[in-house]
Amino acid sequence: MAGAGTIANNLARRGVMLVLSSPSGAGKSTIARNMLNAFPDLTLSVSVTTRARRGSEIDGTHYRFISETEFQRMRDSDALLEWAEVHGNFYGTPRDPAIQAMQEGRDMLFDIDWQGGKQLMEKARGDVVSVFILPPSMDELKRRLVRRAEDSEEVIARRLKNALEEIPHWQEYDYVVINDDLDRAFQEVKSVLVAERLRQDRRHGLYDFARTLTGSEK
Repeated sequence: MAGAGTIANNLARRGVMLVLSSPSGAGKSTIARNMLNAFPDLTLSVSVTTRARRGSEIDGTHYRFISETEFQRMRDSDALLEWAEVHGNFYGTPRDPAIQAMQEGRDMLFDIDWQGGKQLMEKARGDVVSVFILPPSMDELKRRLVRRAEDSEEVIARRLKNALEEIPHWQEYDYVVINDDLDRAFQEVKSVLVAERLRQDRRHGLYDFARTLTGSEK
């Protein structure tokens, strides 16, 4: 049985773009961190952003923090796979690392908002698996934003207002998870990735493997 597992893991396949989106405070970044810990072969797509770095963030690990001028240069030269303006700041996904990962069969995790998710789904529908994370209530969403203690009251109010516009986009996603219990929500997202890795249209190595079982050339 161990040998069969090794064969299954080594079959050639195309990578998965796992997109996690949610209103701010709904838990996508925490779930994203847990996913990276659970799957050592899962790579975080490091977005570029023009917003200021928070005290808990590391440049190049959580985001690449760049100037608006540099962002515009990347956007205008088609160096971004997707980009969006969120809460008055710009965010984008560098194109080359994502395309290379898909070709090499490596999975990438995207912690992005619905605008970026929509662009990825339009440009790379076959590679994208999208999950929208909803809070259990608006009251709980506010409590989480306050508990995070990283934003002013004005910023929190703006995030809550924006959440009312972001939440209806859940209908555009492949999967929806309600984060009323973090561990359960995390387990559900894990299950999505495990299942999507097994899809036959991504595992092109299955064709050669099946021929070895049957001795068929077809």
